Amino acid sequence: MFVISPALAAQESEPPSSDPTDNQWLDTMQDNVSASIDATALWFDEFFAEEALPLDEKASGAGRIMLGWEPRSGHLNEFVTRFRLKVRLPNMKRQTDLVFSDYDEDEQITSVKAAQNQDIDNRNRFSMALRWTEKRGEDFRVSHRIGLGRKLQPFVKSSLRKSLGVSDMNNINLEASVYFYSQDGFGSHWMAQYDHQFEDDSLFRFDNHFYFRDRENDWIWQHSFSHYRQWSEKTALIYGLYLQGNSQPNYRIEEYLVSTRWRMNALRKWLFFEIEPFLLWRRDENFETSYGVALRVEGFFGQY
Repeated sequence: MFVISPALAAQESEPPSSDPTDNQWLDTMQDNVSASIDATALWFDEFFAEEALPLDEKASGAGRIMLGWEPRSGHLNEFVTRFRLKVRLPNMKRQTDLVFSDYDEDEQITSVKAAQNQDIDNRNRFSMALRWTEKRGEDFRVSHRIGLGRKLQPFVKSSLRKSLGVSDMNNINLEASVYFYSQDGFGSHWMAQYDHQFEDDSLFRFDNHFYFRDRENDWIWQHSFSHYRQWSEKTALIYGLYLQGNSQPNYRIEEYLVSTRWRMNALRKWLFFEIEPFLLWRRDENFETSYGVALRVEGFFGQY
């Protein structure tokens, strides 16, 4: 899939320079963090160990850390940090992961924090969950989670995801999930996504998300139109229009955003840089134009 082309580009990047003085501290940092992630995976997996596993079935981990600065008109101190750690636990006898994160990738379609629904973003700060995934064929997946999230509330969540290959150039992804938090109650997420592949390096995507919140008894909706273009093995551009609104007091738009995101893999195969100029209009700011630019650096660690 083209949408993961930056990650594929990273795998095809040139190996680090053999010059010991050439940013050696980057390699040292990456090795240390990756070793810590693998040690964490092994430590958790030992709880479920019953017998020795083959070498190719040992526990492993993967981590992602992003640091960003997203200044815009009247808001210069917009700093963003995100992390996600996933460890594979083969001793659980199923396709099981332990996931630590301070955000939910399934519930944010725009990368600019100022354009994300704050109710969703705030409630999804740090979570820890065991995730069981079952693939029923090549295009159907069922997953279940149990853990702590939203200020340490116990929760359970189940998701279904189905892919429909309409043709060689067109694809539809459908997803539905339901969850229950001890304090927030029930909620659900519905997603419909349409992809059209123009060329090997160009893809159009139309995203639709709906979130029902039991506690507020309303719906949050998000729509987006995106064009992905890979310029080379190490650079890609994403052009996007994002719309977001609520069902209360009526079905109306609350904000919309236009952006162009440039992503580059540089220095190391696991290191990425992004620049994203954007225009944002929000109802709580009387839809006055807010000009901004996001600067980010992202690192992948472990067996990414």
